[in-house]
Amino acid sequence: MAIDPAAETARWLATLSPEDTARAVAYTHGGHWLIIGSLIVSILIGWIIIKTNWLGAARDWVERKKRRPKLASFVVALVYGVMSFVLNLPWSAYASWYREKHYGLTQQAFGGWLTEDLIGAAISVVVSALLLIAIYALIRRARRWWWAWAAAVTAVFVILGLVVSPILIEPIFNTYTPAPNGPVRDAVVKLAEETGTPSDKIYIFNGSKQSDRYTANVSGLFGSARVAMSDVMFQKGADLAEVRGVVGHEMGHYVRGHILWLVGMMIVIATAGFWLTDRLYPLARRWLGANKVGDIADPAGLPVLSVVLAVLGVLATPVFSSMTRITEADADHFSLVHANEPDGLSKALIKTAEYRAPSPSAIEEFIFYDHPSVGNRIRKAMEWKAAHPPETPGTPAP
Repeated sequence: MAIDPAAETARWLATLSPEDTARAVAYTHGGHWLIIGSLIVSILIGWIIIKTNWLGAARDWVERKKRRPKLASFVVALVYGVMSFVLNLPWSAYASWYREKHYGLTQQAFGGWLTEDLIGAAISVVVSALLLIAIYALIRRARRWWWAWAAAVTAVFVILGLVVSPILIEPIFNTYTPAPNGPVRDAVVKLAEETGTPSDKIYIFNGSKQSDRYTANVSGLFGSARVAMSDVMFQKGADLAEVRGVVGHEMGHYVRGHILWLVGMMIVIATAGFWLTDRLYPLARRWLGANKVGDIADPAGLPVLSVVLAVLGVLATPVFSSMTRITEADADHFSLVHANEPDGLSKALIKTAEYRAPSPSAIEEFIFYDHPSVGNRIRKAMEWKAAHPPETPGTPAP
């Protein structure tokens, strides 16, 4: 019997109750406002830090006897990182913990969240300080072209982070274990062999520790790359068709080299961002009243630099969203081609609708969605199903 993709998509979306849909819409729209809220908080924090002049005092203390620009950059970056974390903590607690708790997307206690946030901040502050040593050195030595070199150095840090993260960082927060023997592992290994994905790189992690979101991911780069499924998938009753559909999607990211593509795009965006920062810094310094801060080579001007980058980041939201959305759509297509589980993938996608409004407007999806909307993804799956009937029975449509 011929399949009507539009009707099948509507049937899948109808499995969501009106209450669930309304909650997802409220959560998603609130997330859009968080972008503006975070920008306002970032500007306010930058202004407060500038007015305290603690960064200038830290710079002067380091260089009280002789110029030590590298050490001054490192110490100033550490002080800035700590001050930013403390000042941002109330907002972060609301946006990252309270709001998730309010919408039923996490069971994590505040103490557990705060502990992990402190650990993450400590790592971020140190790594950022090391990066800023290099960036400020480039500003001093390659004054006209520092922005181009800074983008390249940032890319190196990002690549190193991608390689190291699955080995050293992610295990701090979660436990990763190879998928156990059984039907799930057998199905995943078979799919891995068919797609050229290392079959020893399939893990399950205790994602329910932090979030109740139905999710999987691919992380790492080169030899450290792996596909990981949250235990939430199985707590929510994922069957083999779902697992194949979801893991096929994540394998698509691995096989299609999406991480490297995104890194390449980030180099382009970082280059443009640093160039604009170089031009906008004097204006931002005057606007923020940073009278005790020098030019862009002064590490005490880090809050000014950060505010400019924060504003540019918000303006570039559609660019970032579109970059990621393109890779997600491609990974969906990869899953459909290689796993051929359109119903399994659709069943999994419906479970993500609790934190993604399933049917946004085209403009909303373009600006804010870093994944295609659930409705559009299911529609693509149903179009595939109509054109490529599965060879074996999969998950029945609702």
